[in-house]
Amino acid sequence: MTPARLFPPGSTVGVMGSGQLGRMLAIAARRMGYRIHVFSPEKGTPAGQLADLEIAAPYEDQAAVTAFAKGIDVLTFEFENIPAASVEWAAAHCVVRPAGSVLDICQHRLREKQFLAGAGIPVAPFAPVSTSAELATALAAIGTPAVLKTASFGYDGKGQLKINSPADADAVDLATPSVLERFIPFSKEISVIVARGLGGETATFPVCENIHRHHILDLTIAPARIDPEVEQAARALASAIADRLDLVGLLAVEMFLLSDNTLLVNELAPRPHNSGHYTFDACVTSQFEQQLRAICGLSLGSTDLLRPAAMANLLGDLWSQGEPNWPAAAAFPGVKIHLYGKTGPRSGRKMGHLTALAPTLDLAISEVRAARNSLTR
Repeated sequence: MTPARLFPPGSTVGVMGSGQLGRMLAIAARRMGYRIHVFSPEKGTPAGQLADLEIAAPYEDQAAVTAFAKGIDVLTFEFENIPAASVEWAAAHCVVRPAGSVLDICQHRLREKQFLAGAGIPVAPFAPVSTSAELATALAAIGTPAVLKTASFGYDGKGQLKINSPADADAVDLATPSVLERFIPFSKEISVIVARGLGGETATFPVCENIHRHHILDLTIAPARIDPEVEQAARALASAIADRLDLVGLLAVEMFLLSDNTLLVNELAPRPHNSGHYTFDACVTSQFEQQLRAICGLSLGSTDLLRPAAMANLLGDLWSQGEPNWPAAAAFPGVKIHLYGKTGPRSGRKMGHLTALAPTLDLAISEVRAARNSLTR
């Protein structure tokens, strides 16, 4: 067996996708002495602004992907919806971490649910749906309320429809293959970021609590306000999933916490995650540095939380009355401002985030909310 390749500082890391996750990975990589090349269909992107090289070409452009792969040592991803063929083209010329098989599972809801269920991981009851007849059968088996989700390309609530009664199914347009899931009346939404290295070692970040508004993450709180037993169970579930995937890299595991303290896994993302942004300021090692360490074969860093933290997303809506009042937010000494370098703010678009660190969790929450509110005063 060929030994796994290590990539020390000075190596070139390639990233497919060039949004804010790639931008923060680039910051971590530059600090550690790595070179960063990014590939996406757009130019002047958040990650491209910090990269050594930015390639703008379609993911389906085999010649461009091949040339990109020949110029890097290891390839990773900042989002999972990369065509399988693109990953295969790259893998012929560079090391790819995580493997294309991991992306293939996580970019398709049905494959993801089937993988989790097959691994004995607790998930909500689900069924594949492609026709009206299949939808009726699935509703009879799963019951209502239920949620119909497109199998591919859904995020921030897009591609989801709640069905409150069988009669609602009559108006459903099944344009794409979908998954029907039982609606879960959860008490909290939580997530765990787990890293797994070349030797199978894992490290989990503190469980965080996520509060959504209009299906978009609004606030993340770390540590989550949950019992210690739930914390241990959530970390164990995330590590088990990473092991089952044979992951090399980073994985975000979103979960529902039920009123009886049981957990159901909702979604996976084999990359850094919005709910892990707090780690950039609040942990010994950020999720972005940890991704870099894992894919390059370095030892994983400490995930210890330095202080309680709260992260608030900044959406394009904040720009509706003009440029936000940045000096007002900067007046909060425990608040960090992160902007992604995006142009053209629009409603619902993630433009940046604020992270507040404080001696107590309640104070961190109140500080980050007050700082965000100050932006529009």
